[in-house]
Amino acid sequence: MGTTLVIAWRNLLQAKRRTLLLSAALGFVSLFLVLLMALSQGITDTMIRSATVLSTGHVNLGGFYKAKATDAWPLIENTTALRQIVSETVPDIAYLVDRSRGWAKVISPTSSLYAGLYGIDIAEETAFAGQLQLAAEREYKDGGGEQIRGNLADLRGPDTIMLFASQAKRLGVDIGDLLTLSAESTGGTTNTLDVRLVAVAKDLGFMSNWAAFLPKAGIQRMYQLADDISGAIQIYLKDPERAATVMADLRATLAAKGYTVMDHQPAPFWMKFESVAGEDWLGQRLDLTTWQDEVGMMKWAITALDSLSFFLVAILLVIIVIGVVNTMFIAVRERTNEIGTLRAIGMHRRAVLRLFLTEAAILGAGASALGALSGGLLATLLNALAIPLSVDAVRAILMSDTLTLTVRPGQLVGTILVFTLVTAIAAFWPAVRAARLVPVTAIHRAE
Repeated sequence: MGTTLVIAWRNLLQAKRRTLLLSAALGFVSLFLVLLMALSQGITDTMIRSATVLSTGHVNLGGFYKAKATDAWPLIENTTALRQIVSETVPDIAYLVDRSRGWAKVISPTSSLYAGLYGIDIAEETAFAGQLQLAAEREYKDGGGEQIRGNLADLRGPDTIMLFASQAKRLGVDIGDLLTLSAESTGGTTNTLDVRLVAVAKDLGFMSNWAAFLPKAGIQRMYQLADDISGAIQIYLKDPERAATVMADLRATLAAKGYTVMDHQPAPFWMKFESVAGEDWLGQRLDLTTWQDEVGMMKWAITALDSLSFFLVAILLVIIVIGVVNTMFIAVRERTNEIGTLRAIGMHRRAVLRLFLTEAAILGAGASALGALSGGLLATLLNALAIPLSVDAVRAILMSDTLTLTVRPGQLVGTILVFTLVTAIAAFWPAVRAARLVPVTAIHRAE
């Protein structure tokens, strides 16, 4: 095998021009594939980060309460007892929180907007505080400077609120300004709550356009809820990949303890209002979802990008395969005398076949490795530069305000293996043709 490798390597070096052209083509396609995979993975990571910071845990224990047939309030009772059940049932919890939910009109002296309200206890939301970054004045205030004002810790105080930069800019407000929240309570009346803006966070993808955070006590007071009533318990796992398994285990445990659990519907809670309101039951029913369910309406972006990536790479691979096949046929024709001589001195057909396949494998492995590593380095560099996205539509699709690329070692290894295999397969038929050459005929044909 060592001799075959040496001969194959020397043959590639001898045909420098052909080798360089094929290597460049293979390297470019592998680089392009790595960049596309890095972009897709970056969008996925951004979506997970945005979703799990803003509105969902890896697993969510929520539900609906119906005081009358047409109700559909996203509330859960006995939060303390439910949290205890979750802690006993799920062994690999990183942490868990419960958040109140609401929907209100946010009114400033000059404008208004609607936002989903999340009531939090900032003291237990350590991950939330750690992943959010406060915005500089220029990001939400025309003519503002680089100074960062506000403090997330101030959400400990009563009647406070945190907005994102795009929301603060639309409302024309700054730290310390008063806002009015207007929402319909469970009793059917419209209640208001005056709050003070204490923090403005940097936008976290387009999901932050409709999320606002305030202390749980504020939402409970506005909706006239008891202290042990919340919107959802958000469970964060050490291994997010186990979300579906954890959800199934928790469903079985809750059912065994006498809780009524709704059938699993892979959709965010706000898409279930109409169906729940139309169901004929009263009281409390729990609803379990994963983070994929809560942000499922946005996964189309990843699906579309992956489909486009597959289509483009498939076209390029077809071109590469045709190029490899033609090049190997040319190599067989040019080296007919060499092949005849090798067969005449005793080289078996299998050895000739192995020689050509080894050449193709070396070419594919070397070129794809160089291309994949270059793509990985380029993706890492672009990600480190945090290139801002200035087009709103692009920010919405990519779910980020900056270009986000994530490179995984498995992606690089997979790219190299796939391209090496494709190159070897493309060279198989020309290699078979070379192995079938009769020594005497090959020598005379070369003459």
